[in-house]
Amino acid sequence: MMTHKKKRNILAGLFGVYILFVIKSVILKYPIAQLMEIARTWTREVVLEGLDTANFTLFKTIRMYIVYADRLNSVENLVGNIVVFVPLGMFLPLLFQTCERMTETMMGSFILIVGIELFQLFSAFGAFDVDDILLNCLGSFMGFGLYRVIRHFRRKRERTEDR
Repeated sequence: MMTHKKKRNILAGLFGVYILFVIKSVILKYPIAQLMEIARTWTREVVLEGLDTANFTLFKTIRMYIVYADRLNSVENLVGNIVVFVPLGMFLPLLFQTCERMTETMMGSFILIVGIELFQLFSAFGAFDVDDILLNCLGSFMGFGLYRVIRHFRRKRERTEDR
C-alpha cells in the first residue's frame, strides 16, 4: 500500500505537469519563432494596443461565438476554456488544506486565471478576455464539484468497509 506522503508527491508532480500544460496551451500556444517575434516588438505602444483589443465586456465574446457558431470554432473555444481548468478545481483542494472549501478554491483559481489573462494583456502572447476568466472559473468550479462528489462516494465506501 502506498503511503500518504508518496501519494501527495505523485499528486504534486501531476499538478506540476498540469500547470506546464496550461502554460503551454494558454500562454505559449504559438510556435516559438512567433513568440520570439512578438517579444521583439514589445514596446509601450504594443502594450497599449493590447489594451485596445482586450475584451472587458462580460458575455461579448461568448455572445459572438453563439451568433457566429456556423463560422467560428465556437464549441472548441467555449468548451476548451472550461475543460482546461476543471483539473485546477480538483487539484487545489487535494493539495492544499486551505482550499478544502469552495470559497478558497475559487479564490485561488480566480487569482491564477486573472494572472494568466493579465500576462496575456501585457505580453501580447494572447488576448485579454473577461469572458475567458468567466469560462475558466466555471471549469474550476466544475472541477471542485467533481472533487466533492468523488470525496463523498469515497468516504461512503470507506464507512461501509469499516462495518
